[in-house]
Amino acid sequence: MERALSPAGREAEAPAPSSRLSLTGLPLLSPLWVALMSALILGLLFVSIYSLSRGEIAYDSLYAVFAVFSFTSVVDLVIALQEDGYVKGFMEFYTREGEPYLRTAHGIFICYWDGTVHYFLYLAMAGAIHRRKRYRNLGLYWLGSFAMSILVFLPGNILASLSQQPPRFLLEVGGTQGKYSSEIRPSFFLAIPYMLVPCWAGLKVFSQPRAPSYCPPNVVQEEQRKGLLQRPADLALVTYLALAAFFTLFRGLVVLDCPTDACFVYIYQYEPYLRDPVAYPKVQMLMYLFYVLPFYALATYALVFPGCSWLPDWALVFAGAIGQAQFSHMGASSHLRTPFTYRVPDDAWAPVFICNLLYAIGPHLLAYRCLLRPAFFLQPPTTTPRPKKQQ
Repeated sequence: MERALSPAGREAEAPAPSSRLSLTGLPLLSPLWVALMSALILGLLFVSIYSLSRGEIAYDSLYAVFAVFSFTSVVDLVIALQEDGYVKGFMEFYTREGEPYLRTAHGIFICYWDGTVHYFLYLAMAGAIHRRKRYRNLGLYWLGSFAMSILVFLPGNILASLSQQPPRFLLEVGGTQGKYSSEIRPSFFLAIPYMLVPCWAGLKVFSQPRAPSYCPPNVVQEEQRKGLLQRPADLALVTYLALAAFFTLFRGLVVLDCPTDACFVYIYQYEPYLRDPVAYPKVQMLMYLFYVLPFYALATYALVFPGCSWLPDWALVFAGAIGQAQFSHMGASSHLRTPFTYRVPDDAWAPVFICNLLYAIGPHLLAYRCLLRPAFFLQPPTTTPRPKKQQ
């Protein structure tokens, strides 16, 4: 006897649309085929860019890199909008079968940053190459931002693959059973060229000549004779660097399970996201501890003693790195994909947001100061004694 169904039951047992069956039912959408198709699409894109822009690529080979990466930035923006529910059905098969860790809160905000900030940087640098203009400062900022996202995201995925955490974000959005972090999908290995190419691009950007400063020798000497108290802007930056270094050290100790009461209160009442089982916040704080903290110490030295010509370049690199990192960290700590117990509490949201915002703005102010008045950081002019006239 056939079981009677209500209209709601008929809708529940109705077959999925043919388009959905065509996406999920084909064996071509296995993780291996997703990785192969992604590599094929990128390869065809590179060939088409090379055939259409040979003049720009002959002038600067980074034009092809920026053109290809601008395409991946648009893809990342679509992924982020899809995971937040603004668009549907575009990249769901890729995030499920290719890179499921992009569905975490941290992965979503990395996609947002890549689809907005990196995208405009790629367009600006490609346009500068087309017009035969300099783009060294933009390239240094992009290099720091891109390197920080890779240095946190890839180790976080690897550490997650070694853990046995349940697929929290998959279960929250109705994903299949299994452990998202218990395996590395083949698409993960596409990150190897995605990481090596920026290393080569960074070397090319650093090798480009700097823009001329147009500072007369007398201006350089006068600026470098001033003490720190005579430079109030530099004094404020030194004070900021000292406070930021303390904050960096403190949060590094927090994620290293420091047993002090201050660390315990901070991680439970102010930033519980630092104890989230996903590895990204811990890796981020360790990156700050091992890389940003030494830079703050060196930058303080360069603001006190003149002639440190390396600071303007590295200030741009770390401004991009910290800007990207703080955007992802602040966004993920308040995103709905993060469990409620690990989000920033409502009563502590304002001070935590202000501290993290100042932590992101400070390096940008340092880079702006170095570019605005670089005379203090230039090498002191060498004066050669004039030969005496013979009588």
